[in-house]
Amino acid sequence: MMRRLNNWVEALIWGDMLQKYGLPGRVVVGVLRNAYAVIRDIVSGQLTLRAMSLVYTTLLSVVPLIAFSFSVLKGLGVHKELEEKLYTILEPLGDKGVEITDQVMDIVHNVNGSVLGGIGLSFFIFIAITMVQKIEGAFNYVWYVTKPRSFAKRFTEYMLVLLIGPLVIALALGAIASVGNESVVIWLSQNSVFGPIFSATSQLTPYLLITGVFTFLYWYMPNTKVKIRSALVGGLSGGIMWATLGMIFAAFLANSARTQAIYAGFAIAITTLIWLYLNWLILLIGSQIAFYFQNPAYLRIGRREPRLSNAMRERVALNIMFLVGREFRDPVLGVNLSSLSRSLRIPSITLAPIAAGLEASGLITTNENEALLPGREMSRITLQDILAVVRRDGETGSHRDPRWNSAIERLGKKLDDAVADTLSDKTLSDILDESENQA
Repeated sequence: MMRRLNNWVEALIWGDMLQKYGLPGRVVVGVLRNAYAVIRDIVSGQLTLRAMSLVYTTLLSVVPLIAFSFSVLKGLGVHKELEEKLYTILEPLGDKGVEITDQVMDIVHNVNGSVLGGIGLSFFIFIAITMVQKIEGAFNYVWYVTKPRSFAKRFTEYMLVLLIGPLVIALALGAIASVGNESVVIWLSQNSVFGPIFSATSQLTPYLLITGVFTFLYWYMPNTKVKIRSALVGGLSGGIMWATLGMIFAAFLANSARTQAIYAGFAIAITTLIWLYLNWLILLIGSQIAFYFQNPAYLRIGRREPRLSNAMRERVALNIMFLVGREFRDPVLGVNLSSLSRSLRIPSITLAPIAAGLEASGLITTNENEALLPGREMSRITLQDILAVVRRDGETGSHRDPRWNSAIERLGKKLDDAVADTLSDKTLSDILDESENQA
């Protein structure tokens, strides 16, 4: 019975049972597939682990981040507007949320550059950058990115976000306030017909800002190209989940007097940790939705790495070197794992270990823009060197001196000799020349 139920669910989600109903059926199928994929990823435990890691980092960096932001905004005299909006973040915690925000703001106001000194200020900046780095690492995991930004690029871009981010938020809040002071808007808000609409819109402003922040993070933070449409889908999904969770959590706290009585003074700490965890989990779920929207082929397989045969791995290695060499001779847009994935129609998570093996063997290298380049002169890269990466190098077995049957050993040597004779000391440069002559 369970098998029949599972087969029916599989057919419903991945079959064409609902798609025959036109657009509504396709929409329902899309929602079901994304929900299935996200629930599967949550159950696997990786998203929850990263959310918990971000909670720990948040506890260390919340004061440095806010202090750093306020130090930027104090010079412009707009820090008060941002301070008011901070209370809405912990609003679902009720009176405890206001109390926590007041305590954090008291600490922030006590932070003074002259009191901290150079070492203390450097520590604050380091903690703030570490927080952003943790977020990038979580997003890179969601987007199957194996390499983070370089240290120099990471430092400059993170500092830019820390400096410009608070200013953009303050300008957005100022623009909203200035629009609200316009006479036409005031008249419309007092109108009996349009008044309720403007009131509802003003209540949605914090959620729209959260959606905008989510969208920016999904577009900017992963070390890969994210389409703005995909980031917007993830941002809207995350914003809706964040608003819904806020209402549910507020209702839960309003009816949790027994829990507060049990934990007494620890209740506020526990509820805050749970709230932070749920917020980070929602942020990662929204990123996962953005990823699946841009890469629907991963909806069913998830993070399961496709298994390649030895013959396929050999062809992948040869194709990687061929495309890297061709791009080096005739540069166009550059070659990286993402472009290789599109060209070969193979997920980047499958290409990454083979590319790493080629790089470890000195056959390819990466520049400051993460583009792949030949590791040495292409006339000195033999095809045997390339195949050796996937045929012999990279073994992790514990049997360093296996005992082969003599007949099998002779057969294996004949196979190796046959491969060597077929390649006949051909180099990557030779293959590229042959391809150009045939073209």
